[in-house]
Amino acid sequence: MTVTPRLVLLDCDPGTDDAIALWLALASPEIDLRLVTVAGGNVGLAQTLPNALAVVGLAGARVPVVAGADRPLVGRFRSETDVHGADGLGGVVLPPGPPATPGLAVDAIRDALRGAAPGSVTLVGIGPATNVALALSAEPALLDRVAEIVLMTGALGEGNWTQAAEFNAAMDPEALAVLLSCGRPVVLATLDLTAQAFVTPARIAALRAVPGGACLRAAAEILAAVPPSRRFGFKGVALHDPCAIAWLVAPGLFATREVAAAVVLDGADRGRTRIDRWGRDKAAARNALFLESLDADGFFAMLAERLSRLP
Repeated sequence: MTVTPRLVLLDCDPGTDDAIALWLALASPEIDLRLVTVAGGNVGLAQTLPNALAVVGLAGARVPVVAGADRPLVGRFRSETDVHGADGLGGVVLPPGPPATPGLAVDAIRDALRGAAPGSVTLVGIGPATNVALALSAEPALLDRVAEIVLMTGALGEGNWTQAAEFNAAMDPEALAVLLSCGRPVVLATLDLTAQAFVTPARIAALRAVPGGACLRAAAEILAAVPPSRRFGFKGVALHDPCAIAWLVAPGLFATREVAAAVVLDGADRGRTRIDRWGRDKAAARNALFLESLDADGFFAMLAERLSRLP
């Protein structure tokens, strides 16, 4: 069956799980990846940009990679080196990638949208939402080019950065608020979903057993370098960002629910996402599709098969 690829602009902050997500996108014929933009986040922009370039370069891809925001709309990014390491990739060294494409992410996103047909572009955000929010705020007329916005962000309950907030939402809640209120369809892969993509030593061993090239081997090394999470009794880690890509590649792996979603901007709960799964607030518009559950075995099988296609 012929696959009609989805035109995708991907914003990221690599980051161990961002690297896996980028490789999954590059390996999937369902995705026509036109642009990668990079923000600070998991580590600073001075590291996330070369990481993105190295990931794309190892895959042999010719996709423009453009630097973006080194800080959120308000305040500053705070790196998560306990998870991702000081270099963002858990100490796994990749060959240097090609040079970055000159320019700024906010302009590159707008240029790509201007050249696209109405309703044809999927925006994917797997880091703080700053770059995408800046682009859409600078030129709101381009919103009609957007088919949907797919985000790895938020949580129903407890966060993984603060008690209230998931990391991406906490780093730039104002930017997330822009996207949730922009009027285009939004898809949310939250911590509740990504916890189901649970990486264990057995799953890493299974990935290492798959024949493949340098990208698959590097992916296995990166996953092995992430320390087991205290949130999961030190038995493994959640693989967050690839879940957003998997939604585009294999939506049949997911169960979904339409929800009303918003983000808290003030006080101790700053960055908390409020997700009304059951429609209790009758006045709130259902502005997001919540990815509720995941076929984890199918997800990891698909991930291994796709990564094995890369150089």
